Amino acid sequence: MTENVGGPLMAKAGRPRNTEHPLAMGSFRSWLALMARSRGIDAAYLPRALFVTLTTLLTSPLRLGEKLRYGRRVRRAQIHPSPIFIVGHWRSGTTYLHNLLCQDAALGFVSTFQTMAPGFCLLGEGTIKRGLSRLARARYPTRLIDNIPLDLDAPQEDEFAIANMTTLSFLHGFTLPRQAEAFFARSVLLEGLSERAVARRLRSHETVLRKATIRSSGRRLVLKNCASTGHIKALLRLFPDARFIHIYRNPYHVFLSTLHLHRTVLPRSQLQHSSADSVEQRVLRFYKKLLRAYLRDRSAIPPGRLVEVRFEDLETEPLEQLRRVYEELSLPGFAQAEDRFRSHIASVADYRKNTYTLDEHAIAAVNRHWGFAFEQWGYTRLEPRG
Repeated sequence: MTENVGGPLMAKAGRPRNTEHPLAMGSFRSWLALMARSRGIDAAYLPRALFVTLTTLLTSPLRLGEKLRYGRRVRRAQIHPSPIFIVGHWRSGTTYLHNLLCQDAALGFVSTFQTMAPGFCLLGEGTIKRGLSRLARARYPTRLIDNIPLDLDAPQEDEFAIANMTTLSFLHGFTLPRQAEAFFARSVLLEGLSERAVARRLRSHETVLRKATIRSSGRRLVLKNCASTGHIKALLRLFPDARFIHIYRNPYHVFLSTLHLHRTVLPRSQLQHSSADSVEQRVLRFYKKLLRAYLRDRSAIPPGRLVEVRFEDLETEPLEQLRRVYEELSLPGFAQAEDRFRSHIASVADYRKNTYTLDEHAIAAVNRHWGFAFEQWGYTRLEPRG
């Protein structure tokens, strides 16, 4: 099995810069709180920490301006009562499915620009976004973790916005890898959190969705957030009529692709050293914990509001799988959106996925830690030759 870690992607990615941290336009207050709980920053990363401190401080007037200008409108925004949540483990096809569904003009979404600057995404929709878009395209014409074109108006995972607003995000484990386990437990599984802290996390998420609702002119939102896979019941408290799409993929592919994600994002985010072995162990533990939480809690979703999609089926017959999603979730508008779906499918027909080598070590690791996934979703279990 191959999915080319080298080649154009890594050549394009180049050496990590201290000026490309994903929290650079986030909350200054949240960043200071994160640093206060860091338990130490390694000296090599002090310039990066200083950069984020300065940029979050210097953009604070923009966030204040947005609160003054749009605060009341955001608080009054009425989120559609049955948003569509795409859940599943990272690198399981959630992005492809999200981009497909967002071709339906009747649906809204959280944009890439909103996730980068959730505190001033409404105020900065014009000049600021255009300037950032030019800078982003010059440095990264496609996303670092895959070959999907980078577009600030494109749909994006709303967890990035939450990370830029609060300390309760799994993504902070890339900044402070020595605390990655704690961030995962608290913000994905909501373990060890008081009711007040859970409510704070949910309020932040709700604020993101209110702003997306304003940007989308009140349309029903289709949202992708892999972290949501671990707290389905909490989302149902917010949106009892929500719809869920769980997408899953061959565990061997997910393992290799997730390792690549961590090895690409970590060097551009970390403020603490992290060994290759610790990265692999986190990937193995997080998958098991995330999907076991999903399997435990999916029964809480009322009948007719959950559909499960096999990535390999979506890849080979995308239109048929989309039609099934609309039918099983009783979503309107498939016929009206079908031409747009077909156009998008044709536009990505030549997309080249990253390629990786599946070696004996990877097979053994996945078999040992993720055996339940083969039984649950019917994938063929390989056996190491050694």
